[in-house]
Amino acid sequence: MLVNRSVVMVFLTAVSWGRISSAFFPASRSFVTKESSAVTAGFRRRRAPRSGESAQSLIENLQREKGLFRDFRHGHFVVSSDVTERNQIAELPSVFPLEGKIPEEEPPRMRFAPSPTGSLHVGGARTALYNWLVAKKGQMDYPGSNAAFVLRVEDTDVARSTKESEASVIADLKWLGLIWDEGPDMEGTNYGPYRQSERSDIYFAAAQRLLQDGKAYRCFCTPEELEEMKAEQESRGETPRYDGRWRDADPALVKKMMDEGRPYTVRFKVPSNSRIVIEDVIRGTVAWDAEATVGDFILLRSSGVPVYNFCVAVDDAAMGITTVVRAEEHLTNTVRQALALDALNAPRPRYAHCSLILGEDKQKLSKRHGATSCDQYRLDGFLPDAMINYLALLGWNDGTDNEIFTREELIDAFDLNRVVKSPSVFDIEKLKWVNGQHLKMMSVTDVCPYVQDQLQWAGFFKADANMESQSVSDFTFACTSLAKTMMDTTKDAAINAKTVLGYGLPPKFEDLADDSEAKEMIKRGNFYVIAQKLLSMQDEGLLVMPDPANLLSAFADEDAQKVDTANGHSCQYTADYMKQMKVLAKELGVKGKNLFHPARLALTGEMSGQDVTKQLSLLELAVQADDVIDLDSIGVVPFGERMERLRKFCESIPTEFQTPSGSASETTEEKKETKSDKAPTKTAPTETVASQDPLSTYDGPPITALDIRVGRITKVWEHPEAEKLYCEQIDVGEDEPRQIASGLRPYLKPEDMEGRKVLVLCNLKERKLVGFPSHGMVLCASNSDHTEVKLVNPPLDAKIGERIVVPDFDFESEEGQPYPENKIGKKKVFESIAPYLVTNKYGIPEFLGRPFMTSAGACTSPIGDGSVS
Repeated sequence: MLVNRSVVMVFLTAVSWGRISSAFFPASRSFVTKESSAVTAGFRRRRAPRSGESAQSLIENLQREKGLFRDFRHGHFVVSSDVTERNQIAELPSVFPLEGKIPEEEPPRMRFAPSPTGSLHVGGARTALYNWLVAKKGQMDYPGSNAAFVLRVEDTDVARSTKESEASVIADLKWLGLIWDEGPDMEGTNYGPYRQSERSDIYFAAAQRLLQDGKAYRCFCTPEELEEMKAEQESRGETPRYDGRWRDADPALVKKMMDEGRPYTVRFKVPSNSRIVIEDVIRGTVAWDAEATVGDFILLRSSGVPVYNFCVAVDDAAMGITTVVRAEEHLTNTVRQALALDALNAPRPRYAHCSLILGEDKQKLSKRHGATSCDQYRLDGFLPDAMINYLALLGWNDGTDNEIFTREELIDAFDLNRVVKSPSVFDIEKLKWVNGQHLKMMSVTDVCPYVQDQLQWAGFFKADANMESQSVSDFTFACTSLAKTMMDTTKDAAINAKTVLGYGLPPKFEDLADDSEAKEMIKRGNFYVIAQKLLSMQDEGLLVMPDPANLLSAFADEDAQKVDTANGHSCQYTADYMKQMKVLAKELGVKGKNLFHPARLALTGEMSGQDVTKQLSLLELAVQADDVIDLDSIGVVPFGERMERLRKFCESIPTEFQTPSGSASETTEEKKETKSDKAPTKTAPTETVASQDPLSTYDGPPITALDIRVGRITKVWEHPEAEKLYCEQIDVGEDEPRQIASGLRPYLKPEDMEGRKVLVLCNLKERKLVGFPSHGMVLCASNSDHTEVKLVNPPLDAKIGERIVVPDFDFESEEGQPYPENKIGKKKVFESIAPYLVTNKYGIPEFLGRPFMTSAGACTSPIGDGSVS
């Protein structure tokens, strides 16, 4: 027999079971404690080869004495010098850690066992998370026990497993914060090693035990014989499986084949009429006819490589795993694993097979649905806490409507018994919403490290920039502060910063798209007048600009601790800018959006965005930090260059658009909008006969055309450029909250609105109100002269997202469904219905004398005999 003397296969002899020390499994404890030991628990040292023994003679002796096969490779070669240095061969324990115990009653030992053949995908991450949560909760319930989250690398697929993939999976787990208690390359643990490629000896020992006990046998079928067997079975319409021809072979024939050096596999001898039944935590009772399902399956291939299911069963038993949580696709593997465990007299762990994660097309999640690897979500700006929050919800809930959990809350609330068996759909928009909620719970300072990563990946910083410098810190803080209220991911901050630092105004007027909002605004004439005034003020040095010595003051409202308030004002520049705008308004005879929109476009190149003073402060920060910021790479346009571009752009504006189309004080368009924005005095039609039902004479659109829902205001803030508007974030039962602008600022305080349940008209088309995208309308009651305005109140027990109904109208049929948004606008449906929306003398909102109703009762308002709009 030829042997490669530099790389030698080491074979395991039959184990002398009587010599295994019981000290590794103390009888006084109900579980194994973690004791620091140079010897892996459950294993014992065997002598290294004597110096006088050659590798050749060692192999020949093992084969001759123990009946092991020749050239027995297990996929990962072991150099003889390594054996000497290690001075041990791992052996199978005679007593498994859970023997005689009920796994579900023991402190949970959970394992996540990835195959390092690629990156960690969301399905694997959810599996790791569920295991981690159970283990962490167990460590709280059983302090000082051996409850643990175990990371085991299943790298027996030699052709596909790589160290690079293993490193990638480990990095992703660390990013998610799913830190293991036991795993590869950790010292002082009792159940290692934790790579299957380093545990070959124990698999061979387990196979040898089964051979000795008559529960496994050698099969000398050639590949050609197996193919012929399969073809014959298929021709008879049978499901192909091994026919057991070597199951009860004559021992003399087996010995003869071995003496001839014939290659063979080791097959498991499935007991006749055997049936495997498990109580799956998620799926309930699952049973298989083992003999009919799997036949006599292979434990060790003829190449010597242990088969996956055999390795998994042996490892779960040897490591004392109490519960196996894994994907539904592994359910059928349970048959082989349970048979192997039973044959080894090892307790079976509990099993919990989670449903698949599907894409929005209800097909199994894959790359065609977009990013599926955890690393890509990290690069896309998702927070690790948000990822585990969302992944936990893919198949589990805590029995409440709560969808936002901190890490600690998840550990406390998670229960495998609440994991459902129906598939879950991965919704990227829902993930963004969850991520946004976590961002809102964090301070600007806490978010900064994540944003700095995004800025660095996007090329904002020079290659040799000192990432610990104050310039990098200040610039990152400003970018984070500027975007925090609008970003769903930290990547949004980098995208926003690039837009802010650039200048979107094209070289010429004709370069603007014909249907663009900017072109329509410029045609009204105010832009040219205001731009020329700003250019004149810039030329004369009169245009208010950020204070170079106190640039962070513009971001004081986000984190006062980062601001230099030496001038006694959190942001003097903002105050000075607003004063200058008021002077311009008076001088030019324009106000509101007819002033602010042209000024914004001229100074920033965009029609909408964050506060202008913050944007210009960020621009100055970037220019000042040109030693670390790569201005050219990210397209920074300094303010002076902007003004030159603006000057050339104005020269291209046609003459007819260089003067306002209306009066000096107010444009025609503004007059139209002001008139339409005023709530009309609503008077219900006068009844000629007191007893007549108003419905009998009504010929307008049905009230069912309106989609009025119960919502809850979760956030309120003042519109930065409209003194009468509030900006609101309202939960109406959708995946993400609605953003709505309303003219309630003169009537209500923010603290009177936040947390309140309200009625929201939801099927209005989204439109921008002074640059703010508003999607819907909050319904209020007002008196006859509109000097008093109050919110309409749903009952306290009304459900968020439920639709308001009105008696005598069918809201359930197809005809009763709300009109599409476009139809509501084009047909002026709300304008036709609005005069009939009133409150009665008790303040109950009505339509044609019929109250607004919810599942919890009628809606109310503090204003009687008023109107609703």
